[in-house]
Amino acid sequence: MKMMSSILLLLILSSCLCAATFVVNVTQSSYQAEEKQNITLEWTFTTKTQGTWKNLFIYCEANTDHGVLVLYQVHEGVEIPESQDDQFSGRVQSDKDVLREGRIRLHVSRLRTEDSGLYLCDVKTGDGSNSGRCRLNVSAAADQIQTQRPRLTPEPERRGRNIIFIIIITVGLTAPALMILIMLINLFWKKRKNNLTSVDEENNPDIKLFMIV
Repeated sequence: MKMMSSILLLLILSSCLCAATFVVNVTQSSYQAEEKQNITLEWTFTTKTQGTWKNLFIYCEANTDHGVLVLYQVHEGVEIPESQDDQFSGRVQSDKDVLREGRIRLHVSRLRTEDSGLYLCDVKTGDGSNSGRCRLNVSAAADQIQTQRPRLTPEPERRGRNIIFIIIITVGLTAPALMILIMLINLFWKKRKNNLTSVDEENNPDIKLFMIV
């Protein structure tokens, strides 16, 4: 009975020691980047024994404002790209060669502002299991901020342009009318002059006679 208890106690202590010595770390606790840039997220984990590739399980997720999204997954040493969330589809590439060295290196391209959040990787091997986390903050690109700012036209300049436009239209519309008015005035004065000449001839026959002669 004592032998059985000693064996159980040894197994418990061994499992606790294994779990305590298996560590998952991040190379950076926080990342800062701009939209449309590329970034590399990296974790390291303990590799003590020469376990088989099938003993490797990795599950990485992104806790963002849009929910918890699957970033990267390895099941029994095999990557499962179809488990990746649509938000990261085609934008996450891993370095497979460094996995056996105890390194998870994920290249995230064409960053978006909605990618901001807490990134966590759970790792399980024959040595134990643990997790590590880091934070990514993606800000809007500087050129996009410049484009989004409203361009305000100075009020005096805008009014000046409007006044000039109105004057041009007014002159364009009134020029024909002004010419017609001048023509009517000329016709009026010619007619009046002819009437005055006729009256003078009737009142002064000598003038008519003089003109005939």
